[in-house]
Amino acid sequence: MNAAVAPSPAPAPARARPWASVFAVMFFSTWAGNQFSPLLLLYQERQHYSTTAVNGFLGVYVLGLVPAFLLSGALSDRYGRRPLMFAGVLAAVATSAALAFGEAGPLVICLGRFLAGVAVGTATCVGTSWLKELSQPPYDLRADPGAGARRAALSFSLGSATGAVVAGLIAQWGPWPEQLPFALHILLTLPLAWLVLRAPETGLTGGVPGPLVNQLRVPAAGHRRFTRVVVVVAPWIFASAALGYGYLPVLLAPTTSGLGIAYATLLTAVALGASALVQPWAKRLDSRDSARGLLVGLAVITAGIALVAAADQTQSWVLGILAAAVSGSGMGVGMVSGVLEVQRIAGPADLAGLTGVFYAIAYSGFLLPTVLAALAGHGGPPVPLLLVAITAMAAACGWVVLRSYRRHLPAR
Repeated sequence: MNAAVAPSPAPAPARARPWASVFAVMFFSTWAGNQFSPLLLLYQERQHYSTTAVNGFLGVYVLGLVPAFLLSGALSDRYGRRPLMFAGVLAAVATSAALAFGEAGPLVICLGRFLAGVAVGTATCVGTSWLKELSQPPYDLRADPGAGARRAALSFSLGSATGAVVAGLIAQWGPWPEQLPFALHILLTLPLAWLVLRAPETGLTGGVPGPLVNQLRVPAAGHRRFTRVVVVVAPWIFASAALGYGYLPVLLAPTTSGLGIAYATLLTAVALGASALVQPWAKRLDSRDSARGLLVGLAVITAGIALVAAADQTQSWVLGILAAAVSGSGMGVGMVSGVLEVQRIAGPADLAGLTGVFYAIAYSGFLLPTVLAALAGHGGPPVPLLLVAITAMAAACGWVVLRSYRRHLPAR
């Protein structure tokens, strides 16, 4: 067996915060992924893309995310967290470089969105595992057991919100709206390559012996707690976000005419701000002995989708803000509770792998607006009716989780 094993780490100084550099990398990588969201209306107005097309751009994002989630965690177990996170930083820079040339046509936009998925998928999967490992002794002597999950979720929410707000404000009132947001992101992200290379390596274990395909197997993904609780809730976490601040501004465009980009930016900031604010409470809500955290998160998400349907039906921009706040709160509770469940289920050998599987399933929810727009645009049921059906489906998933509320708990 030729597995490489990292040397035992020396205890970190009391004031050292090695997790902070990984937090920063996740922040700017998720910035790269979400700065596109408020620009959907800009592309629709200036380049005359259809609603189906602009929501299709959101869907391309998932095509980069899923393989990044499924591969990066396993690769980081074998080759270390640093090289994979470094690749994520490079992908984030390449994302902005491609999108800065978005006026060249839809293929360039699709390339940028695909790279954004690779960047966010790699940084989120590897970063969540790395933050957990750096948020415990010997690297952090003061952190509580849930600190790593909270820090990862907070970095994601703050980075996503900042990217969307900066891009949206520039697009609505600033110069060069299709280039400046991406150029700014590149300038701020490049120094992170240096930070990544200085962070303590925690994942160089050699992984599973034998061919790399063995590393890609995640036995914990078959755990009944994962399949009957976590998997049921996971897609709704980002379906809620995609509807609350991705699709809703498009639905309310007739009401917010002239300020549509600013309104889209506001909804994004409200949703992700709410997500960040509820996360400390979400950690306290989580329970080792039940699915309380995930069930509450799904209940809030269901309420948020119902509010999206109501805002669309009434064309109320005020109700839209409330819908974004509720959807974001549900996303925050679901993210923290989901990651904590994953960390309890996974063993040390497949923590990154199971984290990747969880995020891949969760981010599949971003495809929901694309599906809705395609159905409504090709003779299917109207959007309000589809949203009501989706609300009912989310409620049904809550019943499924309730059936396994205290079952299949992982060994402590």
